[in-house]
Amino acid sequence: MIAATTTRKGLKVQAQLDTNLYPKGIKVSDEEFAAIRLDRDSFHGEWNYTITPNTA
Repeated sequence: MIAATTTRKGLKVQAQLDTNLYPKGIKVSDEEFAAIRLDRDSFHGEWNYTITPNTA
């Protein structure tokens, strides 16, 4: 992966490996998942998306 780079236009990109351990098997109900404001990008929406907070 790219650790750090700069584009010709000056955009700086940094990445860092997350070595934390996360629990497996956590279940999310259909109701909980439906409540998530998940906006998928038109380019590879399975990887690129925005999660917006609910304002309730």
